[in-house]
Amino acid sequence: MYQNAAILAAVVLVYSAVAGRVGGSWLSGPILFTVAGVVLGPLVLGYLHLAVTAADLRTVAELALAMVLFTDAAHADLGVVRRTVGLPRRLLLVGLPLTIVLGFIAALVIFPGLDPLEAALIAAMLAPTDAALGAPVVTSKAVPPAIRKALNLESGLNDGICVPVVVILLDFAIGREIEGSTLRHILIVAVEEIGLGLLTGVVLTGLAVAVLRFAARFGWTGEHWRHIPVVALAALCFTAAQVLGSSGFIACFTGGLLFGYLRQDQDDDLLAGAASTGEILALLTWVVFGGPVLGRLLPLFTWQALLYAVLSLTVIRMLPVVLSLAGTEISRRDKLFVGWFGPRGLASIVFAIIVFDAGLPGKETVAATAACTVLLSVIAHGMTANPLVQVVGQRA
Repeated sequence: MYQNAAILAAVVLVYSAVAGRVGGSWLSGPILFTVAGVVLGPLVLGYLHLAVTAADLRTVAELALAMVLFTDAAHADLGVVRRTVGLPRRLLLVGLPLTIVLGFIAALVIFPGLDPLEAALIAAMLAPTDAALGAPVVTSKAVPPAIRKALNLESGLNDGICVPVVVILLDFAIGREIEGSTLRHILIVAVEEIGLGLLTGVVLTGLAVAVLRFAARFGWTGEHWRHIPVVALAALCFTAAQVLGSSGFIACFTGGLLFGYLRQDQDDDLLAGAASTGEILALLTWVVFGGPVLGRLLPLFTWQALLYAVLSLTVIRMLPVVLSLAGTEISRRDKLFVGWFGPRGLASIVFAIIVFDAGLPGKETVAATAACTVLLSVIAHGMTANPLVQVVGQRA
């Protein structure tokens, strides 16, 4: 145990010393931590022996995603969001469904042995994007604000929207007993996952901000605890929503939006603690992904999984984006730019674990395809983020 802890601490320490340099290069944190997991794990040196269960990995990945969603949403410029709401609406309401449908058709063709519901699950769990894998795209001012905010909002909301889709498909795939009609079941799941998640994030964040303002007025909060409340609030939004049977991801993103709006007049950076916590959890998730996860799933990679992964990151993502943005003032180059930056990351890992735990007959194919897609995305989007941002900046 201590050897594992020492190795992980050393990896984080070394990366923290060069993070700024890495952020401006063609590399990225997820690439380096995944490589560290591969090299130090069972695939190469065998120094890192992480006896991590699927439940453990799911917990870490979910908490990491919760922190990232909350802080990304809280940093959003609502003025720009209001002016550009049409872009994320098109990406979510047109592009996302088209991506799932196209992914489903591709999975049926490439994996003829899979049940149609399992093919639909592959499409749904690989539809959400993870903006953190192409961080410079959503943080660099060289990228037009409308595109930055559209990609950030899309990434924040599409995983929450996909949660009820994955849950419903999984219910049917495992033959879970469903009371009432199919339509009624779908509506109930959608309302619980999305509606209750929205309500949970808004209520908890509103109450938390009121309490924090009251405490600050009387000087009750200690200086060393200034960054802790946001970490606790993001975790509370996620866990409370999950307990209530709704989407913790939706709760975190809406809670983050409200927190940023209510605290926009504050100069102090209360989000630093949550941002750092989320980044560390995310990077540790990539170590585990590169170590025990790939160590187990790499032998299951097939040419079909690789083909689907390539299509998922290109045609299955980019064609729906281009179609959804038709009729807008965005140039063809920018449409392709938006289409390319749809990385698959933490949300797809979480969904893959949920589906794998359900014990479907084709679970190994599903998990291997998801892992192959995420691995290619980590490399491809991490390495192209900064170069393409520079191209966009020069063109602007």
